[in-house]
Amino acid sequence: METTKCTTLNEAREKIDTVDEQIVALIAERNNYIKQIAHFKTSIEEVKAEERIDAVISRVREQAISLDLSPNLINDLYVRMIDAMVESEIAEFNNAKSH
Repeated sequence: METTKCTTLNEAREKIDTVDEQIVALIAERNNYIKQIAHFKTSIEEVKAEERIDAVISRVREQAISLDLSPNLINDLYVRMIDAMVESEIAEFNNAKSH
């Protein structure tokens, strides 16, 4: 991962804005896969997938450490994101099963 050396405040802010756009787009892409996954599951308990959540959290914490980023920050972000996506997946699961 290479970061551009900025020479002005505005340049740095523009780079941050670009990264933020990419982050939001990637989260949306992740959420679209979550909705697809709902169609492969057979129960709400399977949707909640606690073991999978634990594995994802562990993996991203390790990645954060390897990138010299706070694993606690990544943990908190992922817990919040996964909670919201599980709600979305449950709604998608319920909608798929009602049709």
